[in-house]
Amino acid sequence: MTRLFDDPANFAEDQLAGFLDLYADRLRGVPGGVVAHRGEHPQVAVVIGGGSGHYPAFCGTVGPGMAHGAVVGNIFTSPSATQVYSVAKAADQGRGVILSFGNYAGDVLNFRIAAERLCAEGIDTRIVIVTDDVASAEEEGKRRGIAGDFTVFKVMGAAAAEGLDLDEVERLGRAANTATRSLGVAFAGCTLPGAGEPLFEVPEGHLGLGLGIHGEPGIEDVPMLKADELAALLVERLLQETPPTAGRRVGAILNGLGATKYEELFLLWGRVSARLRERGIEIVDPEVGELVTSLDMGGCSLTLMWLDEELEPRWRADAYTPAFRKAHAPLSDLRATDANGAAAAVTEIPQSSPAARELADRVRTALSTIHRTMVDNEEELGRIDAVAGDGDHGRGMVRGARFAAERAERASRDAGAGWLLRQAGQSWAEYAGGTSGVLWGAALEAFGRALDDEADAYTAADVTTGVRAFTDAIGDLGRAAPGDKTMLDALLPFADTLQRATDSGIEPAEAWRTAAEAATRAAEATKDLRPKVGRARPLAERSLGTPDAGATSLALIVTALAESPHAQEQTQGQEPGQTHEQNRQGVTTA
Repeated sequence: MTRLFDDPANFAEDQLAGFLDLYADRLRGVPGGVVAHRGEHPQVAVVIGGGSGHYPAFCGTVGPGMAHGAVVGNIFTSPSATQVYSVAKAADQGRGVILSFGNYAGDVLNFRIAAERLCAEGIDTRIVIVTDDVASAEEEGKRRGIAGDFTVFKVMGAAAAEGLDLDEVERLGRAANTATRSLGVAFAGCTLPGAGEPLFEVPEGHLGLGLGIHGEPGIEDVPMLKADELAALLVERLLQETPPTAGRRVGAILNGLGATKYEELFLLWGRVSARLRERGIEIVDPEVGELVTSLDMGGCSLTLMWLDEELEPRWRADAYTPAFRKAHAPLSDLRATDANGAAAAVTEIPQSSPAARELADRVRTALSTIHRTMVDNEEELGRIDAVAGDGDHGRGMVRGARFAAERAERASRDAGAGWLLRQAGQSWAEYAGGTSGVLWGAALEAFGRALDDEADAYTAADVTTGVRAFTDAIGDLGRAAPGDKTMLDALLPFADTLQRATDSGIEPAEAWRTAAEAATRAAEATKDLRPKVGRARPLAERSLGTPDAGATSLALIVTALAESPHAQEQTQGQEPGQTHEQNRQGVTTA
C-alpha cells in the first residue's frame, strides 16, 4: 500500500517535484514531464512516457545513453497529447524526435495526436510502439508493452548517442521491439494512493500469470510455484515465442514489480539463467532489479531480447540516468582470480581407528536427527524468537543442521568421529549465520577436538567430556551466564545432570534421557527470565512468559537424540570379556 502522500489526487505531481529537486544536476522539469540537459552534439531526441507508478520507468531512464525526455501522466493514466507535445518540443535538438511507449489505447491516441502536431510544425516525429507481452495477445502488433519498454528505449538511446540519424534510430527501435518478448506474474495486487483496497487480488496460494503493469490482473490464476518451477514456466513460455530468425545470444531482464525483494529476484535469476544456458542460450549483460514497476505490486517479469550484430552493441552501450547506469570502463581491466576457497583448505583426513569410524557413522545419524528435529519445529522456534527477537532462530537452526548433516554425509567413510564433528561444526557456522550459528559451530568443533580418533574404544566418560567441551565453548564464546535467558540455561543443567548420572554408573542411554529431561524443564523455566544479552535484551519485558528460543531448540535436540533408535545401543569397540559394569560405561550415540 502507498502510505506517503498528502493529497492522493496530487500524488503524481508531488512525487515528480521531489524527483526534479533530487536530480536537478542532470535534467529539468517542463510542463508534462522532464527533459535531460543537453550535451555538446545535437542528437535525435528519444522521448518516452506513460502513466506514473512505474518508476524507474519513465523519468528514471532519462539521461546520457537513454531517453532525452519522459512524459509523466497520472497514476496508470496516459499523459495528454498536450503533455507529450510539450516534452517533445523541449527535448527536440533539431534532428527529429522519436516517441516511444507501451501499446495501450490511451497512449497510442495521445502520442499520435502530439506527433501530428509536431510534424505540422516541421519537427520530424516518428513513433515506435512497444509490444513485448506474449500473454496479452497472439498477434504481435496487438500485444501490450511491459518491461520490454526498457530494451527498446535502451537500444534507441544508444543509437541516438552514437549520432545516428532519425531513420536509423527508428529502424533500430523497431528491430529491438521485434526481438523482445516478456512474460510476467503477480503475487499480489497494487494499491493506488489513498485507496483502501488493491486494484485486484490474487487468490491465496496462487499467482496471476500474464499480468499487466497498470493494475490489470493476470490472464489466469495458477497455483503458487517454487522458484525453480516459476523459472521453468517463464523461460519455456518465452522460448516458445523465439523470433524466427533469432540467434542464441540474448539480453535479459528479470524485473521486479514493486514489492518483490531483490534477494528473491537474485534467487530466481539463478534458476532462470541455469535453464537458459541448458537450452543453449548465451546471456549478455543481464539486468536484475526494478526497471518497470507497478506501484507496490508483488510480482516479477522476465524479458528476453534476441541480439544480433546491431542490437548487441546498443544493448551493452554505456548509459547514465537516475535509475540506470552502465559503464564498461571500470570493469575492463578486472580479471577473475584463481582461488581454491576456504572450503578446500581442509582436505587431508587424519588417521582413525575402526572404533572412531564406527562412531562417525553414529555422528552422521545424530546430525540427521538434529536436522529433522529442527525442520519439524522451525515455525514454532521462529514464533518464540519473534516475541522479543528477529524471528530467525528456527530458520537458522534448520540451515545449520542441514549443512552440517550434508557435510558429514559427503565426508569419506575413513573419517573418525572427531574429525567429522569438526567439519560439521565449520559448515554449521558458515551457513547458519547469526549468533546461534556461530555458537553451535564452535561447540561442535570443540566436541570433535575432545575425541581421540585413534582410540580403540570409547566410554560414557568420553561423551561427558565432549559435552563439557561443547558447553564450555558456548559459555566462552557467548559470554553469557546462567540466568541470562540463553541456550546456556538449558545446556548447563543438561551437562551437569549427564555428568552426575554417568559418574553414578547409570547406563549411558538412561543417563542421556535423564539429562534431556532436565534440559527440557530448564528451557521451560526460562519463560520467567528476562534476557540480559543479545537482541532480545532491549525488549526484555516483552519476553516474559515466553521461553528462550535457543534453550528450547537445545532441549528439543537432546530429547530427540535420546529417543532415536541408536540411543538404546552401546558403542562397539568393547573388548571381549568386559564385565557387565564395564559394559554399562560404553558410549551410545547420545
